[in-house]
Amino acid sequence: MRVLYFICIVSTVIFISSCSYKQNHVLFQNKSASNTVNDSLRLQSLTLKNSYRIQPRDQLQIKNLQNIKYIVDELPTSVSGLSSGGTASQGQTFEVDEDGTVALPALGHVPVSGLTRVEATKKIEALYRKELLKDPIIELKITNLKVSLFGEVASPGNFPLLKDNTTLVELIGQAGGLTPNANESNIKIIRTDGQIKTTTEIDLGNINSISDPRTFLQNGDVIYVSQNKRAVRNDKFLTLSTIIQPITLLLSTVLIIFTLKRL
Repeated sequence: MRVLYFICIVSTVIFISSCSYKQNHVLFQNKSASNTVNDSLRLQSLTLKNSYRIQPRDQLQIKNLQNIKYIVDELPTSVSGLSSGGTASQGQTFEVDEDGTVALPALGHVPVSGLTRVEATKKIEALYRKELLKDPIIELKITNLKVSLFGEVASPGNFPLLKDNTTLVELIGQAGGLTPNANESNIKIIRTDGQIKTTTEIDLGNINSISDPRTFLQNGDVIYVSQNKRAVRNDKFLTLSTIIQPITLLLSTVLIIFTLKRL
């Protein structure tokens, strides 16, 4: 009978230990002092350096914010009938050619390869102001840029980079936040530059991670949020309990049958 009691106790412990738990993340703590002025200057320098530069085959979504319709709405009907995709609220989408130019209505081929989004916006705005539109306010988005987010987040998947210098914190927010199993102190950003792959580890438990320029995401980045140690231990224990539970159940059944036969 003592053996039976022991088996029952072990089974109960395994069941309770395999239950889920809620992990409270400790984010953005003041782990170390920082020089605010120097950090700000360094951040501005690296932000400019990391700005994406337009390349051939990029998709540019362009619209004139001074007009709620198409960017070409003020052109003659014969010209404005040109369609490059898009809706009135979104603007039109144009592909950058292999020669680094983008063909725009009334302007022709405009060289944009090598320019940042801001530089290209100002250039196109200036050309339209000179050639056609009165005080245009051009909005330009590069719609084919994206990053991939995997691991312990609420909604992993691929996310577009529609604005400059999107940060890791912003991306995690778009994905619904971290799960209870996430390890906030070990988030990896895997980046490919040609044949070179680099991995950067970010600790969101440190408040300095908010302004860390390494968290500015770039096209093609892969972000992985790993499990915390407790979740890893629970997974291992759950695997062990999955193996042990049928054995303990079988032994319990055998002992019950044996005990009943002795009565």
